[in-house]
Amino acid sequence: MTNVEKLTGLLESGRHIVFFGGAGVSTESGIPDFRSASGLYNLPGIGGFTPEQVISHSFFMAHTAEFYDFYCEKLVFPDAMPNAAHLALARLEESGKLDAVVTQNIDGLHQKAGSKKVFELHGSVLRNYCVKCGRFHPVEYILDSRGVPRCESCGGLVKPDVVLYEESLDTDVISGAVEAISRADTLIVGGTSLVVYPAAGFVRYFNGKNLILINKSSTQLDSEATLVIHEPIG
Repeated sequence: MTNVEKLTGLLESGRHIVFFGGAGVSTESGIPDFRSASGLYNLPGIGGFTPEQVISHSFFMAHTAEFYDFYCEKLVFPDAMPNAAHLALARLEESGKLDAVVTQNIDGLHQKAGSKKVFELHGSVLRNYCVKCGRFHPVEYILDSRGVPRCESCGGLVKPDVVLYEESLDTDVISGAVEAISRADTLIVGGTSLVVYPAAGFVRYFNGKNLILINKSSTQLDSEATLVIHEPIG
């Protein structure tokens, strides 16, 4: 029996499936990951700051213009389209099998594919808000702005609704993701090396029957999984 046949059987038997995904889910849509040789963290930083430092809260506040130069070029991909993995998950939800998607990605591709129940642990580049009045602005507003984006209502600083380093995850998103994972009978973990915390720790809330891991490289949970597939997730 092939891995695809085994996967099909596990999905057919599942009643409450949850998908937990990372950057590897979107690489086939042309969005780079973070830790591979060609990933974001191996790119040049800005003025002696590493990419990880650039996407921190303190850098955003102290060097806002430089942050946005890097952010718009390296983290926002407005033309990216869902790949086979995104589309398959949307169909699985539509069929009543998939309860939720929990994602570490900020690209909004799960929703673009048609998924409705998505917990975005690290926020989304598609949402941006004024830190002064709270007004939300679409991603196009950020990309079309010259220099630092300012709110068209009050002139306040506009910030991406993404979780930067030094910032906390949203408590409502956390509780929703944990509840979905803890109630699942089948958990698919895909496109993530499970090394980024606190997000990777969410998998520990799974108490169901079948754990499925789909990732090009091995993870710390391979030995505990019902099925492991070391292939691109698409």
